[in-house]
Amino acid sequence: MLQIIRAATESDFDDILDLQSRNLYTHLSSLELAGGFVMTPFTLDLLRQLLDRSGVFVAEDEHKIVGYLLAGDWEFFSQWEIFRVMVARLPELRFRGEQITSDRSFQYGPICIDRASRGSDIFPQLFELMRSDFAPQFPIGVTFINKLNQRSFAAHTRKLDLEIIDEFEFNGHDFYTLAFLTEAVAGEW
Repeated sequence: MLQIIRAATESDFDDILDLQSRNLYTHLSSLELAGGFVMTPFTLDLLRQLLDRSGVFVAEDEHKIVGYLLAGDWEFFSQWEIFRVMVARLPELRFRGEQITSDRSFQYGPICIDRASRGSDIFPQLFELMRSDFAPQFPIGVTFINKLNQRSFAAHTRKLDLEIIDEFEFNGHDFYTLAFLTEAVAGEW
């Protein structure tokens, strides 16, 4: 099977929104949540805005979108309250000796892989494309993971070696904040 990892185009948006809907936290049973989920819903307009900022990436398999990854600057993501909470905490955080600021870091995620494609190499390939695209502008990437989403936490900490830099509570949910350097170190990714 031929997988293509690439920047998205507007023609991918219907498939991205369908994949999002099938994996959105509020649409899943408690049993389905154990398989992983996304928390931040995007609309067609939000995808267009992020595409204009070069922050939408997809995995295509036989002309079907089987994964997507969204990333962008804090200005874009601050339209959601949870990201404003994260930005307010940034001045207190350091990663590998570097202070994390909103102008030197960006928000990575959500990422969503179709259930049938999970466990494949799509996840690290999407991450690598995003990481290399954002490296010229930002030295540090930041993301959050709901503590209930153990599948995502394991994938990010085991497959990608992202490191926990903070923990916070928002709307009755507990989250990890994780970070990574955008410049790949030899042997990583």
